Amino acid sequence: QDRLVESGGGLVQPGGSLRLSCVASERLFRDTSMGWYRQVPGKEREWVATVTGLNITYYADSVKGRSVISRDNAKNTVYLQMDSLKPEDTAVYYCKAMGWPYWGQGTQVTVSS
Repeated sequence: QDRLVESGGGLVQPGGSLRLSCVASERLFRDTSMGWYRQVPGKEREWVATVTGLNITYYADSVKGRSVISRDNAKNTVYLQMDSLKPEDTAVYYCKAMGWPYWGQGTQVTVSS
């Protein structure tokens, strides 16, 4: 079955860093742009970053300069490295295969204290 499994979230202090991971089933990952989105309860899901099959990257203004999206094709995995985290980065982060109508279950990121 098609799968997108996010991990790496957790509780971090402002200014801290974390790396999110998403493992995708092979057919979802191959030759497909992969993206990260985030959502706060009561708000619309927000696009964060995209990496294409040719490793071209795009970032939302809210995370530009603080985040790096990358992919490991051998592992069918996409990453989101986030640095200088702010409380407003708190959200559930979701992985997306841009060519497919599927979402992962999300991983919670909380930035506080």
